[in-house]
Amino acid sequence: MSVKRTLSSICLTARVLSFRALLDECGVRVMRNLPVKWGVSLPNRGVLFGLTNIDTILEAAVLAEQSGVFESVWFGDSLIHKPRIESIVMLSAAAARTHKVRLGVICMASFPVRHPVLVAIQWASLDQLSKGRIILGVCIGGGHEGEMRAFGIQKSERVGRLTEGIKLIREIWSNDEVNHEGKYYKLQGCRIVPKPAQKPCPIWIAVSPDRAVVGDKGIEAAMKRVASLADGYITIAVPPDDFRRRLDLIEEFAEEQGRDLNNFEVAIHGMVNINDDRRAAHEESMYYFNNYYSPGYPGEELLRIWLAHGPPEECARMIQGWIDMGITTPVLRFTSRDQLGQMERFIKDVLPLLRLK
Repeated sequence: MSVKRTLSSICLTARVLSFRALLDECGVRVMRNLPVKWGVSLPNRGVLFGLTNIDTILEAAVLAEQSGVFESVWFGDSLIHKPRIESIVMLSAAAARTHKVRLGVICMASFPVRHPVLVAIQWASLDQLSKGRIILGVCIGGGHEGEMRAFGIQKSERVGRLTEGIKLIREIWSNDEVNHEGKYYKLQGCRIVPKPAQKPCPIWIAVSPDRAVVGDKGIEAAMKRVASLADGYITIAVPPDDFRRRLDLIEEFAEEQGRDLNNFEVAIHGMVNINDDRRAAHEESMYYFNNYYSPGYPGEELLRIWLAHGPPEECARMIQGWIDMGITTPVLRFTSRDQLGQMERFIKDVLPLLRLK
């Protein structure tokens, strides 16, 4: 082993021991038995603009597992539109370095342009590699025209490809031989392996439609897809009343179809920056948003309910609001250059302030 790798291993061990001491001090160990399951979303796009680096991201995945607080680790996804270190590659690296945490893609925005057969094979292989710890979170993506053209896909096809793609992947994972005659995909007499280790392997849908754009009918259609096709639901921040209505719709549609939602998780991809200087937290978050998404996104209205920033009390107040409105799986994305320090501050300073069910 090289001197550099040896020193890196020593530093990581020291950090893990520090995390364990911190947990003992805060009495956090009981959290792993509570219904709320904490996740951390690591910024694989941030590698491309100097927010973090690959080594730090993978170290953060290990520390998340060692903490006993973070039960899952997630990565984002996009191909041409918002490039990053590719999500399945990152998840494979994290799977090789962890043993217990669930691993997921928080929103496979490229799902409509990826062929379901390839996704099914890659994801089953990843589930085997991780020994059954993988969650596939899918969405229709932003419909970027350049990316759509590159893959020969029409923007208007995204919902149809999402729906058919999920159904086809489930067929591939469930059946020895697949015969599928769909609008977008056709398979005849195909025997496709490997199969996932999990039976079934979970697929969650990430969707948070804007009522001003799609109207009530659009929201109802989106929640019906979740109730019909998904094993879990991922959202960004939504006003509490609107969010409760969405959960009501999911429950209503699921009941109509006789679906059992007892194990159905509801996640939020929530933005967090813990800093005693609230202005500094805001400024660092704006650097993150301007590079990760685009200048001007998110707008001030969304920021007020999506970005928990400032001193621990302020962050806890907003995160508590997410839990109170029905979130079971808060997945935290730290909008900071100091990913490891933010994880530590969350455990030490924010988590003890929260009321967990």
